[in-house]
Formats: sequence, C-alpha cells, structure tokens
Amino acid sequence: MTPERTLRVDRIACTGRGLCAELLPELIDLDEWGYPVLKESTVPGRLRGHARRAVAACPRLALHTDGG
Repeated sequence: MTPERTLRVDRIACTGRGLCAELLPELIDLDEWGYPVLKESTVPGRLRGHARRAVAACPRLALHTDGG
C-alpha cells in the first residue's frame, strides 16, 4: 500500500494566478479573488502525476504535497 499524499497551499506565498486550478481542477477550485480552495486535500493515486505537475508549475512555490 502506498502512503497517502496530501496537498496544501501556502496562502501567504500565493498570489492567486490560478494555474494550479487549471492543472488540477479535480482537487482545486478558485475563490472569488482567484485564490485556490482545496476541494479535497488527499490526492488519489490516479491524480498524483497531475498533482506533482501542478506543484512544479506554481510560479510562487505556494502549492505543496506531503506524504508518500
């Protein structure tokens, strides 16, 4: 069994560009100001690659994954 991976957003570092929600709409919505809101913090196995890409693409390094 693979360890659970979770997403988190550093709200201080985030500038609300919305790229994370474009790359991972299954787990991230945007609020009315364009800042990310996590629908679910646990990343299902089928979305791990997408989550890694969203984390890597964040221009402010505000999106992180923890765990396995």
